[in-house]
Amino acid sequence: MIDVIPQAIAAIGSGGLVGFTLGLIGGGGSILATPLLLYVVGISQPHIAIGTGALAVSINAYANLIGHARKGHVWWRCAIVFAATGTVGALAGSSLGKAFDGQKLLFLFGLLMLAVAALMLRPRTTLTSSIVKTDRLTCWKTAAVALGAGAASGFFGIGGGFLIVPGLMLSTGMPMISAVGSSLLAVGTFGLATAINYAVSGLIDWPIAAEFIGGGVIGGLGGMLLATRLATKRNLLNQIFAALIIVVALYVLYKNSAAALPL
Repeated sequence: MIDVIPQAIAAIGSGGLVGFTLGLIGGGGSILATPLLLYVVGISQPHIAIGTGALAVSINAYANLIGHARKGHVWWRCAIVFAATGTVGALAGSSLGKAFDGQKLLFLFGLLMLAVAALMLRPRTTLTSSIVKTDRLTCWKTAAVALGAGAASGFFGIGGGFLIVPGLMLSTGMPMISAVGSSLLAVGTFGLATAINYAVSGLIDWPIAAEFIGGGVIGGLGGMLLATRLATKRNLLNQIFAALIIVVALYVLYKNSAAALPL
């Protein structure tokens, strides 16, 4: 019982941090879920951390989807098609991830974190979007992007918003705010598919998942409230968060380099 209380506090606090960053800066925030579950909450098995994190990311994404839907930011037809197609990739990716050596998977995850940080540090240009003509080629492009994003989401147990948002913009021409809102359906669905796949194998810690999700909902509300006040400093926030991701990524790579790169 002595150990349970600190772990519960760590799970709620870690979930709150992930939810807060998601609400504050959007895509990329959920990539901290697995490292926090491993190195702060204390889950010992990488696959259980990934499965638990995928479930938490899924629930938090669906919760944020409600707010965007109320504001009319979700293009439902595009969102549903993208989510349904990408779920196939998420199921395939999560099945491959379960069969992959845990420490090697975490090493690859660390490399992915560095890639996400690099994308967040890139200067953002204002894009003028126009509706893309819905022809056969566009449909195939959308399907390919959805499958790829879903596979990456399932393999690493992440939300994948940093892939889904630009993918939706490129394939449909929707503005960024609509892509962010629409992406949440895919993020939630990919995470749910991954979580179900891991749950079938008994790779989810349900009590910790509940605590992590509860903290994430509270943190998300705080992040969204603060985001409106700091809208003019969004680039600075992205840079600070990218620096945090780099630090965590280097730690993940250090912890798992022996298994991934045997001498």
